[in-house]
Amino acid sequence: MKYWLMKSEPEAFSIDDLKAVGQEPWDGVRNYEARNFMRDQMRPGDQVLFYHSNAKPPGIVGIAEVASDSYPDPTQYDEESKYFDPKATDEKPRWYLVDLQYVAHLPRQVTLQEIRDNEALEDIMLVKRSRLSVIPVTPEDFEEIVRMAKGESA
Repeated sequence: MKYWLMKSEPEAFSIDDLKAVGQEPWDGVRNYEARNFMRDQMRPGDQVLFYHSNAKPPGIVGIAEVASDSYPDPTQYDEESKYFDPKATDEKPRWYLVDLQYVAHLPRQVTLQEIRDNEALEDIMLVKRSRLSVIPVTPEDFEEIVRMAKGESA
């Protein structure tokens, strides 16, 4: 099993939205490195930290689980979609997604500032490369963030 952090703007799709629908395709990712993580490395059962970006304050608010193998993102073929890609074809899709399943809200949000301030998380990609919307997380970092959300001391 692997661990991930996936970002979403809460106005577009929040942890509450995921809870309401139960499971949702994670569509619209248009960064090649993030796509490669989803396409090549994510597997059903992998655990995901759900991060609210462009929020005040930004931070990790819940846990989700990868619920499917990757498959072509249908929005790349939809000319009406803001994620349409005219270079994508059925034979050569360019963009992939996975389905995410709701697991739980964290007991409290773990803010980006708290993550930055925690020396145990100094190597987390969120702090080093915060613009990427899908990033791998070590099992230790995952557990540290869950511990922080529970208000437990190290």
